[in-house]
Amino acid sequence: MKVAVVGVTGLVGTRMMEVLQERHFPVSEFIPVASERSVGKKVVFAGREYAVVGADEAIARRPDLALFSAGGGPSAELAPRFAAVGCRVVDNSSFWRQDPSKKLVVPEINGDVLGPDDRIIANPNCSTIQMLLPLAPLHRRYGIRRIVVSTYQSVTGSGNKAVAQLEAERRGEAWGTYPAFYPYPIDRNVIPHIDSFLDNGYTKEEMKMVNETHKILGDNSIGVSPTTARVPVVGGHSESINVEFLRDFELADIRRIWEETPGVTVVDDPSANRYPMPLHSLGKDDVFVGRLRRDPSVPFGINFWCVSDNIRKGAATNAVQIAELLLAKGFLPGAEGAGTETCATLGT
Repeated sequence: MKVAVVGVTGLVGTRMMEVLQERHFPVSEFIPVASERSVGKKVVFAGREYAVVGADEAIARRPDLALFSAGGGPSAELAPRFAAVGCRVVDNSSFWRQDPSKKLVVPEINGDVLGPDDRIIANPNCSTIQMLLPLAPLHRRYGIRRIVVSTYQSVTGSGNKAVAQLEAERRGEAWGTYPAFYPYPIDRNVIPHIDSFLDNGYTKEEMKMVNETHKILGDNSIGVSPTTARVPVVGGHSESINVEFLRDFELADIRRIWEETPGVTVVDDPSANRYPMPLHSLGKDDVFVGRLRRDPSVPFGINFWCVSDNIRKGAATNAVQIAELLLAKGFLPGAEGAGTETCATLGT
């Protein structure tokens, strides 16, 4: 199978290469793709060095699969061109997510929606994936009336330039003497501003969580009220989530449901100071949940805390899992049965 990674030199593109190798995805020809300024740079995949190529050359080589992490503009222009030569595109940008003709997929939740005619598939926002993986099975059981979520998002969600800003500040460099991605210092600070502000007072990042929740769960009646903030953490998003259900529940049943949900790990023993932290999520693909407790202010409410590596399950791993699902469904060329074992663990 010919596999292209578009945006291969970025944080997510680099991790996509790693995840493809870790999960033994069947790649017979690897095509690393990036912008013109990166053409000719070398990357290493599966122990072999490759020269980065531009989009035109990659399209001419007619890949079977392309994993995109190049931003909305390039995705809008290039994804249809890749699809036109028979390629399946899994796109990590926000451009296609609300297109009614495109599927927005978390394989463990709604992988069944993928069909043979899907050429461009959207990968959800990292914060949405992390929130919905533990919430989807609870919604099926109890029905969700309302979600109030506050996010504490790593600088890695903004890319290499944001990481460089934090590192410069931690070296003691004065504000204004280094290239800054954020409008304020991020070290020793929290910035309640991710993406641009909209007329309703919410940011685009916050409204992504609203709209993507409705689309993935297939239920526009769920109320979602998010606040997203950037924190000085390198790797791993955290979320404080308050949920109001339509029906009553037992906390023990919620824990049991989570323990039986692929991709969710329960870390919840406050008496022993055990709770999820971004430090422990790095390099892992699960969403970690804990601090589970009833909300005494509403009849059927809970609070919990969840953490996930935003570059892996929030981006690269979810994209590769979508590709595995396409393979298992027979929508990609490859060895007979390839990907079946991995996708079976997703419950799809």
